[in-house]
Amino acid sequence: MDNLFSHAASGAAESPEPASDDGLDPVVYTVIVPGAVARAFVGFTEHTHLWWPLEEHGVFGAGSYVEFEENLILETADDGRTAIWGSIDDWQPPLSFHASWHPGSSAAWSTELRVAFRAVEGGTELRLVHSGWEGAENPAATRADYAASWPKVLDRFVRFMGTAG
Repeated sequence: MDNLFSHAASGAAESPEPASDDGLDPVVYTVIVPGAVARAFVGFTEHTHLWWPLEEHGVFGAGSYVEFEENLILETADDGRTAIWGSIDDWQPPLSFHASWHPGSSAAWSTELRVAFRAVEGGTELRLVHSGWEGAENPAATRADYAASWPKVLDRFVRFMGTAG
């Protein structure tokens, strides 16, 4: 299953980042969207519910709502159930945030997610770095699944921000 919240193996692109302690490279994905850094940060963090593909990459599926609230990233089902996707431990708007990432599972183990925004010619670069695979039941398969899924998720963000995918 090709899903950010599953642990099935998928094909993965290699990243140029150095290997982490578990020997697996972080997943790194970069996209460019039109507009200022602050606009991209707000689009990513305040309007997530408008572009995140919950039908494929959500705990509760289509009809749920994802949001950044206080220091959490939450998904709320249409019946009111909630799932914590991560806890934000470094919030630097509009430049970056860092969070533990454990959507659909307990926080007993989590990966690390850093999303950074910077001005570039033609708009804003979003750089996502996802690491910390050692806690997964199958670290290599978990990394491979995220490596295959993040481009699809971020392509939705790019389209939402007004650039062709």
